[in-house]
Amino acid sequence: MSSKNLKEVKNSRSGEEYEIPDNRHNFDKIWTILREEYPDAKPALNYGNPLELLVATVLSAQCTDAQVNRVTEDLFKRYRTVEDYANADLQELEEEIYSTGFYKNKAKNIKAAARLILEKHNGEVPKTMAELVTLPGVGRKTANIVLARGFGVIEGIAVDTHVKRLSGRLGFTKNSDPDKIEKDLIELTRKEDMDSLSMTLIMHGRKVCQARNPNCPACVVKKLCPSSIIYV
Repeated sequence: MSSKNLKEVKNSRSGEEYEIPDNRHNFDKIWTILREEYPDAKPALNYGNPLELLVATVLSAQCTDAQVNRVTEDLFKRYRTVEDYANADLQELEEEIYSTGFYKNKAKNIKAAARLILEKHNGEVPKTMAELVTLPGVGRKTANIVLARGFGVIEGIAVDTHVKRLSGRLGFTKNSDPDKIEKDLIELTRKEDMDSLSMTLIMHGRKVCQARNPNCPACVVKKLCPSSIIYV
């Protein structure tokens, strides 16, 4: 099945295409299976504190975690404090994060966010959703990641490209807007599972349910997935 047709699924008997049906009633079964398949789902980004996590997450937009880790290995040695980022030479910072893509916007946002943290938050990364999303370059996805993994605070579900794709394919949402997808998933998920759900869907998306060529034969939830090309 091509990526072009992933929002439509071919009926195994008629061959006709139809819209992915609502599959929320199978959420608990699917979540149980996926959680058992990926019991150690953890963040792939390397960081040592909330500030490093914030910077790494901003850099991870439209970039692989592996590449971000290669960049931050040296970046975190040079920039150790909020002041370091706030006072950074913008051109030098751009050059150092160039390989993560969209480097001009990322550098500008990181520097501006650091200044705001100094001015409004006494040099400490904020610990609330309302405060985090006021920082340049920080939306709910980044804020959820920083809160959950930096402070152990669960506010919602980080919806990245993998979570967005799998939520649609599995029939958990018909929305395409990340904020609306997050709301749909929150309705299905226990609060204590929210961060784990995000990480688990990300891992399944990377290993099995890829964007262009999902490996349905190897999928542990193919019998419950309305988008599966395997009919059993």
